[in-house]
Amino acid sequence: MEERNKKSVALWRVMKREVGRLTSRPIYLFCMIIAPLFCYIFFTTLMASGLPKDLPVGVVDLDQTATSRNIIRNLDSFGGTEVAATYPSITSARIAMQEGKIYAFFYLPAGLSSEASSQKQPTISFYTNNSYFVAGSLLMKDMKMMSELASGAASRKVLYARGATEQQAMAYLQPIVVDAHALNNPWLNYSVYLCNTLVPAMLMIMIFMVTVFSIGTEIKAGTAAQWLATGNDSMYIALAGKLLPQTVVFFIMSIFYNVYLYGFLHFPCNSGIFPMILASLFFVLASQGCGVLMIGTLPSLRLGLSFASLWGVISISISGFSFPVMAMSPVLQGLSVLFPLRHYFLIYVDQALNGYSMMYSWVNYVALLLFMLLPFLVMRRLKFAMLHIKYMP
Repeated sequence: MEERNKKSVALWRVMKREVGRLTSRPIYLFCMIIAPLFCYIFFTTLMASGLPKDLPVGVVDLDQTATSRNIIRNLDSFGGTEVAATYPSITSARIAMQEGKIYAFFYLPAGLSSEASSQKQPTISFYTNNSYFVAGSLLMKDMKMMSELASGAASRKVLYARGATEQQAMAYLQPIVVDAHALNNPWLNYSVYLCNTLVPAMLMIMIFMVTVFSIGTEIKAGTAAQWLATGNDSMYIALAGKLLPQTVVFFIMSIFYNVYLYGFLHFPCNSGIFPMILASLFFVLASQGCGVLMIGTLPSLRLGLSFASLWGVISISISGFSFPVMAMSPVLQGLSVLFPLRHYFLIYVDQALNGYSMMYSWVNYVALLLFMLLPFLVMRRLKFAMLHIKYMP
């Protein structure tokens, strides 16, 4: 009992010491509170409209008929497309696209209306700049739809001229009606698609950096022995006391983004917010475990921070929300399990989007638990670095 009291007192002393260090250096306030809040607001307001709207396109109309003008008006009526200019030739439209004035242009050849009426199959062309992938893809979809609608309208006009009824014409033009449903994100909102992973990713990077920095500065400044002595020379007590105040702050920040995304912005959360808060707690602890592993493996502040920033940036690319992991090479598919963000993303998909039971994601929870245990792999090496390694600039 007395031994337990000594450990509790030692843990409290280390925590009190760490709180003093956190409040005495503005960099901790910035990395733990200001930077995450800025990222939350930045990413959610950047894509507040959900989808890019009124993307500028050009039109090359060589037909100059009521049919071509109607096609242009219909194209301009699409929410994501704005007909910003008309050009006399393909060359001038191409130059405007290369200069960045427009993202795409629609080409209507001369004789379009007359050839369509006589069933000579005129060609409508559209060109998109896919250097801007999102803008190019969205405009490609709108222009392709407009060309199909124009083709259908021309065919319907011919069928009406031959005496077909509207029902007969529509049955010929669209024999099978497609009833499409976008699941989980029916608004096709890019903010829902991106922010639910980018926001936790930014917090994860901050956790990596703060964990590495808080331990690395002890080694750099030569105060690591004092830190260890405050914890009764127990590496476990010293490390727990240092990380616990940070865990509280980061967990509060994770609760804030969950409330912000699912409560204030009303993003889909079919499982309820509490499973996501639990997943966020696991995610915070797993990220801290990775941070300890980083500084324990490379007990140098400079190298440890480089390791943390590199691993954090790679996590965003390999987590699967921007490019499917199943479409990556087998090697990268295997490496993806080494990143906490990948498992958090799968939990988000299973619970917030699909509304599955937490038991459905047990593998990912176990993986996050294993990340929490990573510090035990470097505990001896970290203690040796604290006591014997001198900082080399």
